[in-house]
Amino acid sequence: MNATALVLLTCLAAPPEPPTVVKAEPDAALNSRFRLKDGWVGGDGAFSVVLSDKRALWLFSDTWIGTVRDGKRKDVTMVNNTVGVQDGAGVEAKFDFAIQKGTNGKPAAIFTPPDGKGWFWQFAGHFADDKLHVFLPRFEKTNDPGAFGFKALDLWLGTVEKPDADPLKWKPKYAKVPFAAFDGGRKFSFGSSVLTVGEHAYVYGYEEKPGKPFPTRKLLTARVPVNTLADFDTWRFLANDAWKADAKDATGQAGGLGTEFSVSYLPGLKQYVLVTTDNGLSDRIVGHFAPAPEGPWSAPVLLYTCPEMKKDKKVFSYAAKAHAHLATGNELVISYVVNSFDLAPVINNADLYWPTFVRVQLK
Repeated sequence: MNATALVLLTCLAAPPEPPTVVKAEPDAALNSRFRLKDGWVGGDGAFSVVLSDKRALWLFSDTWIGTVRDGKRKDVTMVNNTVGVQDGAGVEAKFDFAIQKGTNGKPAAIFTPPDGKGWFWQFAGHFADDKLHVFLPRFEKTNDPGAFGFKALDLWLGTVEKPDADPLKWKPKYAKVPFAAFDGGRKFSFGSSVLTVGEHAYVYGYEEKPGKPFPTRKLLTARVPVNTLADFDTWRFLANDAWKADAKDATGQAGGLGTEFSVSYLPGLKQYVLVTTDNGLSDRIVGHFAPAPEGPWSAPVLLYTCPEMKKDKKVFSYAAKAHAHLATGNELVISYVVNSFDLAPVINNADLYWPTFVRVQLK
């Protein structure tokens, strides 16, 4: 049976019967590891990349640098991306947060656009052949006020040789990813999640259509040999029942996605799971389940309801994703972020704007 026929059979198969949520509750011990008082004092994004069984990286987007005193952030500066380093696992794990300094001595982003235009936020990372690849969507400001006064320009891939070194000593190289379109009739992008399965890295993205109050998105899937992520000629895109060379042929699957999500494997259940904030901004964290990394994907299953939005109408939850290296058994360890529609509450309420972790038991 050739590869195309195998994909066809997979795509024609019915989605699996999704598991049942047994328990879902905050992980207070893990949350406390990310609630610092000095230096790194909050960030969103929170993608994780495993380098070895002893070390993982944490990739954050907008980050506060300063102090927390009396429940408020003080003397803070925001930078567009930072990196955390996790050494060890479980209760013995140690977390450090790298704060880059610019030539003026002030906090600065680790990844910066090579032409100086706009800024990078960090999406998913991929580690192979002693290289770290990080997907970096680039944004610029718009005239819109509030928390959403920005727009996407393009997508880049940052590559770091030997990322086990101190992130402050990294010398990233950049390449523009040709598989993204943020203007025109069809908007799409990749790099929201990367999962290694055998000899391939599966790179997941989304296609976006206008909607109210926010755009609607469906899952797109690409596949590339595990060691050639930066060789864009080797990418192939799932188009119904085949892998195609043209990204524009990619067809959407599971819907209701955010731009940030995760795809991981649950070995006890022998299923893959896509975790996302429902429609990108919601108090609902949902999972779609599949028998293979190509799908097909089940209807959404409610995994956890974030309590913050019901307590305060001025805040919103987003950026939900799972971190497989923190989980055991048939368990998901999921992070999400709570932000405010206005800037002042984030500064004056230090309970906001951290990765918040929950553990979800499935059966």
